[in-house]
Amino acid sequence: AQAISPHAYFQLTRDGEAAEQVEAFGVSTFTGPAFFTDVGKFQKVSFGDVTDGDAKFVKTANDGWVAMVQHYFVSAWLPEGDVQREFFARALGNNLFSAGMIVPVDTLASGAEGKVESRLYAGPQEQDKLEAIAPGLDLVVDYGWLTVIAAPLFWVLSWLHSLTGNWGWAIILVTVALKALFFPLSATSYKSMAKMRKFQPRIAQLKERYGDDKQKFQTAMMELYKKEKINPMGGCLPILVQMPVFLALYWVLVETVELRQAPWFAWIQDLTARDPYFILPVLNMLVMWLTQKLTPAPGMDPMQQKMMQFMPLVFGVMMAFMPAGLVLYWVTKGSLGLLQQGWMTKRHGQTPATSDAKALSK
Repeated sequence: AQAISPHAYFQLTRDGEAAEQVEAFGVSTFTGPAFFTDVGKFQKVSFGDVTDGDAKFVKTANDGWVAMVQHYFVSAWLPEGDVQREFFARALGNNLFSAGMIVPVDTLASGAEGKVESRLYAGPQEQDKLEAIAPGLDLVVDYGWLTVIAAPLFWVLSWLHSLTGNWGWAIILVTVALKALFFPLSATSYKSMAKMRKFQPRIAQLKERYGDDKQKFQTAMMELYKKEKINPMGGCLPILVQMPVFLALYWVLVETVELRQAPWFAWIQDLTARDPYFILPVLNMLVMWLTQKLTPAPGMDPMQQKMMQFMPLVFGVMMAFMPAGLVLYWVTKGSLGLLQQGWMTKRHGQTPATSDAKALSK
């Protein structure tokens, strides 16, 4: 009889098509195998790369774990100790995939028995608990390139929840805090738009004067901007600076399992489900429409104007099927922006009728 060196297999299997995913702005929540080692740190592997044989991850290490990640939940094998382990990810066919590790068992004599143990976690991606279970396990809550912004935002959102006891009010408060933080930038943007709105009648006169000659019209409009010291990009640049922060908050709301089945107020009893009565999407449409009325569109042809008029309706239909927590965020953000834009328009601009009267008098 000879001594043998057996191995233990720890495997997780997943149906690649049955996973729940949320997608927006060209980014979707991740579903698939993930590995963590001190050598390669945290590595995600898509089902497509597994099928094509292009999956790249650390194959062997003396530490780490393997997990199967999906939206809100994760299952992971978490072996302890400094033990050599071999990681794998395989396509089993029929959209089934497996990921796991092979761990050696101590050499056994013929007829002897041995065992190897590993912890298994299968549950929600609650970040504070995952971090305490195993090093790096909290990384399965993945915000991608927005992590550096999203992680602090989640901390703030959690802190506000600890104060209010309600995730809906925490979403509203963190959105208000972000708008307050970016108030100077937003003020610059809205001030620029208010000045452009003030000169809308003058621009309309130029358009009527030059008719279909778009080149002369654009030249005359740029001369007007230069004379009146209007920066047409002044309304865009501050908004672009803020976009990564608000997109990061968006993905925090998408990825946060703590919001799952969490109520907000009255008819909203699950912030991760759609609004059952479509009240928030309708409010969002109204806010967008009112904002559009205050936003100048110099040089835009009638066809473009008609297309823009349908944007509130398009977004309303999109928001109707999105989680209520996300729509609550958009409604709060849009309402605050509408109030700020209205205030800046009154302070720095004039109504079109007043401007038009002055222009005609000249």
